[in-house]
Amino acid sequence: MNRFSFLLLAAFSVAISCCVNPKAYSPANGRIRTVTLPTSTARIERGRYLANHVAVCMDCHSKRDYSRLAGPVVPGTLGGGGAEFGKNYGLPGTYYAKNITPFALKNWSDTDLLLAMTAGVSKNGKPLFPLMPYANYGKMDESDAQSILAYLRTLEPVENTVSESKPAAPIKLAMKMMPHKARFETMPVEKTGVEYGKYLVTMAGCADCHTRRGMGGLTKKAPFAGGTEITLANGILRTANITPDPETGIGTWTKAAFIARFKTYDPATFKTPEVGNGFNTVMPWSMYAGMSEQDLGAIYEYLKTVKPVRKKVDVFTRK
Repeated sequence: MNRFSFLLLAAFSVAISCCVNPKAYSPANGRIRTVTLPTSTARIERGRYLANHVAVCMDCHSKRDYSRLAGPVVPGTLGGGGAEFGKNYGLPGTYYAKNITPFALKNWSDTDLLLAMTAGVSKNGKPLFPLMPYANYGKMDESDAQSILAYLRTLEPVENTVSESKPAAPIKLAMKMMPHKARFETMPVEKTGVEYGKYLVTMAGCADCHTRRGMGGLTKKAPFAGGTEITLANGILRTANITPDPETGIGTWTKAAFIARFKTYDPATFKTPEVGNGFNTVMPWSMYAGMSEQDLGAIYEYLKTVKPVRKKVDVFTRK
């Protein structure tokens, strides 16, 4: 989430790059090959895990109760869409997360779903706004992307018709030139260590929240250093510095402490408190808490390799 203070510049930057990039994708250039999603229990369970705890598709595509810490999902809305993203995220327009349950996707082919998720093109041929992180999802191993979509086919249908998004006028033209063919990457063989951690961090979109944007892209000088602002009902949230800087980041954290920070929010044991006028966050802690300790450890290993950035972030200012 939160791509967003400089997203208007980003849109034009991406559009310009697509115009000169021979790999740029548009519906007029043809569709990806026909695919058939897996139906095995193992693949669906892999998709369930990724969709709920790593890629956290359900973060945006469900309604969340922000009267409580970290906005737990409202029961009965899983995958049903309808969440609104607009000025509070610095967005040029108003955007609604789509319903991704079978209620809305029953007429989508498997190929349509894979194209939308990993290339940014909807069933009707229209481009998707990059609030949907298809650039990240297009770097998954294709087996993982297909597993997530296979899981979506099994969701309980949520009867919720979602409003159409309303991008600001200048964005509409730029959006037409944003979609690209997926550039699937092979999942690392070893499911531990730095390379696998990088794979998970890309899928989870950690950089998208924890890196400031400027001039059309993530700030290369300070990746993962936080500071992006989101306006909440009771204050201004700023994303944390998660570089290995020992004073302002996670440099002094042990792997055990990093894992424990996430596991604290396990819904089975953690009861989310009401926030009232106090601190709140959009970080979907209860979803990430379901990640395995092995995967969280791999993410930690990768983050310890990024450039330390000394940047103190005041993560919350009350209104």
